[in-house]
Amino acid sequence: MKICFLALFVLFFQLELLAIQPVKAVQNPADLLSVTYYLNTCPEAEGIIQQKGGFWMQKDPTLAASLIRLHFHDAIIRGSDASILLDYKGSERTAAASSTLRGFEVIDDIKAALEKQCPRTVSCADILTAVARDATVAAGGPFWEVPFGRKDGSISKAAEAEKEVPQGHENVTALIELFQVRGLELLDLVVLSGVHTIGRCNCSTVQDRLYNYKGSRKPDPSLNPFYLTMLRRRCRRSTDLAYLDVTTPRTFDSVYYTNLQRKVGLLSTDQQLYSDQRTSPFVDILATQPFLFESQFVVSMIKLGNLQVLTGKHGQVRVNCNRVNGR
Repeated sequence: MKICFLALFVLFFQLELLAIQPVKAVQNPADLLSVTYYLNTCPEAEGIIQQKGGFWMQKDPTLAASLIRLHFHDAIIRGSDASILLDYKGSERTAAASSTLRGFEVIDDIKAALEKQCPRTVSCADILTAVARDATVAAGGPFWEVPFGRKDGSISKAAEAEKEVPQGHENVTALIELFQVRGLELLDLVVLSGVHTIGRCNCSTVQDRLYNYKGSRKPDPSLNPFYLTMLRRRCRRSTDLAYLDVTTPRTFDSVYYTNLQRKVGLLSTDQQLYSDQRTSPFVDILATQPFLFESQFVVSMIKLGNLQVLTGKHGQVRVNCNRVNGR
C-alpha cells in the first residue's frame, strides 16, 4: 500500500512540474531577420542593390511601380521566397496572371553584381524585398530599413499564381480573405492597394467596366461619368495602357484615396474599397492624412516582406535567381 501511495505521489509531483514548465512559443521565422544580417558577410550588399536598381529606374521611371508589383506577386503566393523569379515551364512566372510583370532583368543585373562581390551570400528574396523599398523611394515615397536574412524557395507553381493573385475584378470579401489568411489585416489591404498611386495597367483589365459590366451591356455605374468618357478615349484597344491614378500618376501620394472618393478608381477592386462599408472608413482617413498613409505603408510593406519567409537551414541562396541551384 505504501508503495502505491509513493508511486501516486511521484506521479502527481511530476504532473505538477509539467504544469508549471513554461511553454516555449514557436518562433516566427521573420524574427530571425535583421537589418545587420549582411554586415559581416557582404557589407556592400544594400549599396549595390540601391545603385543598380537606381540606375534602371532612372533610365525607365515606370519600372518603380513594376518592381513593387513584382515583390507583391512573389509575397502573396508562397511568401517572400523569390518563387516568382523561377523561370521554367509551369512556374509562377509563366502563369497568365504574371504575363504583364516587368523588372526581371533588374533583379538579374543586381544578382550578377552581388555574386561577383559576395558569391552565394545574398538571396534573391532579399534583393526583391529591398528593391521594392528602393522603388518606393524613387517614386517619392517613404524609406524604411529592410530586415534581411530570407532564403530562396525551390517551388513555384503557375496554378497557385492563377488562383491567388488578384486580377482587378475580385470583390472586397475575396480580397479580405486573401489577406487575412496570410496574417494581413483590413488596414493592410487598403494601404497596400494605395501603391496604385503610381503605375499603369493594360486596358484589357477594365474594358468590361467601360462597356459590359457584369454582363449588363452597360458601364459600371460606380464610374464617374466624365472619367468613363476619358477612359473610353484612352482605352480604344485592349493593349493600351491607363494610369492607375488619373490625377497624379507619377507621384507617390495619397491622392489615390481621394480619387476613390470621386469615383475615379481605375480598377473595380480599387473603387470597391470605397463602396464597401468595411474598408471605406480607412479610405476616408487616408485621403485626408497623407502622413498616416506613408507611415502605415512602411508598416504594411514590412509585414508583406516578412510573409512566410524561409530562414536558417530552410531554403537556399540561389546563384541564379531564375533557377534552383543544381538544376
